[in-house]
Amino acid sequence: MAALATITDQMRRSFDGDAWHGPAVMEILKGVTARQAAAKPLSGAHSIWELVLHLTTWSSVVTRRLKGEALEPTAAEDYPAISDQSEAAWQRAVESLRRTHDALLAAVERLPESRLADAVPGKPYSFEFMLLGVVQHDLYHAGQIALLKKAFK
Repeated sequence: MAALATITDQMRRSFDGDAWHGPAVMEILKGVTARQAAAKPLSGAHSIWELVLHLTTWSSVVTRRLKGEALEPTAAEDYPAISDQSEAAWQRAVESLRRTHDALLAAVERLPESRLADAVPGKPYSFEFMLLGVVQHDLYHAGQIALLKKAFK
């Protein structure tokens, strides 16, 4: 399997499922309510909702970097504030994560494999390194979400 195909496969598995390690981001989010998503059962830890917004931000950042932008999110963009804690707002947040991730995958699929070794604008690493980092990032936060979700069982 070519490098780009391997990367997109791993991005799909870490986000949607059928990953070697266990449940992926969207699998872990199934059944989470707005109340659970907004709760902070661990002092000093982000909520599930905050982590979903953070994942959304980074999918967008990476997509924009693939298009040539030298971009670094602000602290407020990295972990956006939650102003509406309704069930509808929670569902919109999850849908936004889905859309943003799908847009990232589409951008990666359009990326010529020859560009994987190119440097990310404004960064000392390659597109390949960044895209493998997306997989790692998704799974890191999926683990956090899984632990937070256990607080409600």
